Amino acid sequence: MTAIEFNHQILSLKDNLQYFAYSLTSNQEDANDLIQDTYVKAITHKDKFDPATNLKAWIYTIMKNTFINKYRKKIKVNTIIDNTKDLYFLNNSNKTDMVSPDSNYIHTELLKEVKDLQDEHRVPFEMHFQGYKYKEIAEQLNLSIGTVKSRIFFGRKKLMSRLKDFQN
Repeated sequence: MTAIEFNHQILSLKDNLQYFAYSLTSNQEDANDLIQDTYVKAITHKDKFDPATNLKAWIYTIMKNTFINKYRKKIKVNTIIDNTKDLYFLNNSNKTDMVSPDSNYIHTELLKEVKDLQDEHRVPFEMHFQGYKYKEIAEQLNLSIGTVKSRIFFGRKKLMSRLKDFQN
């Protein structure tokens, strides 16, 4: 396979790579970077590709491994190494117990809006929010699972429409 044929074939996979990269990164910019890194590695290591094998699988493997390696490097960079004798930096918590006035206000408004929901939507919504599974809610309220899911969905929808000012 000539270099031109190889380049043409890997470029023909761009749409597939775009989809796969986005599924890994969940961000369009990061996906584009990942695609570019994949192309660079594929072209650089073209001599390692066996034409008797599947080019698409080979490119996907390069992309997956590139993503994993970047993720591992990112985790390593964010790791704190504390060489102090008493582990001052690890034991020093930057967290405070104070709640910002904004978040306190938002929480109050959210609770008020939840309480204003009709009982048929509020009760399943609150139970789901407290961690109950759909099946448990259905059994306790003597409803079908579909009805529970529907009521939770419509409860969320009503809350979202009422709390538009608090959305990004």
